[in-house]
Amino acid sequence: MAAAEPKPPAGAAAAGRLARGCWSAFWDYETPKVIVVKNRRLGVVYRAVQLLILLYFVWYVFIVQKSYQDSETGPESSVITKVKGITFSERKVWDVEEYVKPPEGGSVFSIITRIEVTPSQTLGTCPESVRVSNASCDTDEDCVAERLDMLGSGLRTGRCVPYYQGSAKTCEVWGWCPVEDGASVSQFLGKMAPNFTILIKNSIHYPKFQFSKGNIEHRKDGYLKRCTFDEVSDPYCPIFKLGFIVEQAGENFTELAHTGGVIGVIINWDCDLDLSASKCNPKYSFRRLDPKHVPASSGYNFRVMLSQVCQVLQGKRQRHPHAHQGLWDPHRRHCARTGLLPV
Repeated sequence: MAAAEPKPPAGAAAAGRLARGCWSAFWDYETPKVIVVKNRRLGVVYRAVQLLILLYFVWYVFIVQKSYQDSETGPESSVITKVKGITFSERKVWDVEEYVKPPEGGSVFSIITRIEVTPSQTLGTCPESVRVSNASCDTDEDCVAERLDMLGSGLRTGRCVPYYQGSAKTCEVWGWCPVEDGASVSQFLGKMAPNFTILIKNSIHYPKFQFSKGNIEHRKDGYLKRCTFDEVSDPYCPIFKLGFIVEQAGENFTELAHTGGVIGVIINWDCDLDLSASKCNPKYSFRRLDPKHVPASSGYNFRVMLSQVCQVLQGKRQRHPHAHQGLWDPHRRHCARTGLLPV
């Protein structure tokens, strides 16, 4: 009697059936079945949704957002300035080399509009300023000898002496005398300052698109010598009167000239290079940067020692320190924002 043949494992049989089914399905042909619904209301809703999707891509994505364009993320910008004008104070006439600091025409400069001069200071002894902490005294016992106050004017001698004016007394110091608030003379330079002209030469370059442009019109007829900036008639004459800049910043010039301040000039290049180069134009805006309503941080001033007037008279060193108030004019990052080009 012959032996029965062994049956294949159940797993192998299932795998074989699966393989045969996949091979058979590979040669099948499929097509979707389309059902047309004859319903006017449903058709209107369907077409309205399609129209909204189309409008979103055409109007918002392409026209408003310009998503098909590339942007310049690292524009290059340079600024050169030149100030012109003269003014006068009670004692002298001032030209550009004297009232503009620094004089080399960088993107940040200051214009001096008021000075306080302490003339003919010499090394010696004199009353300390009443504005210095613990400087007021009644007797010599209130003054500690050889004490040096970092915010004071010199080394204390230990004597209590009468102040420059009035009945007050302060501790005597050894240093440059007289101290500033004891003998300073104020001179106002702001009478002609509103008519000072400032040339702001700005050039921008978009490396990605190899596009460059400047804010000066290329003319050979001496145009820059007779023009001043006007947004409508002379947009490519970047010569601004100082009074115009302060006015556009919303400030009172006389008040600002006495206290000093920081004015920012913002040059904004927002260029769509799909259009012609003539459509890529700078936009100027001005605003005050220092908080004028905070007395501790408003205004702008600095001290300078005029070395050319330091001299030795009768064996004594003499100097003439100046405290300057003025308008500091930083040209903020120039906001040469994005150059655009279709990709």
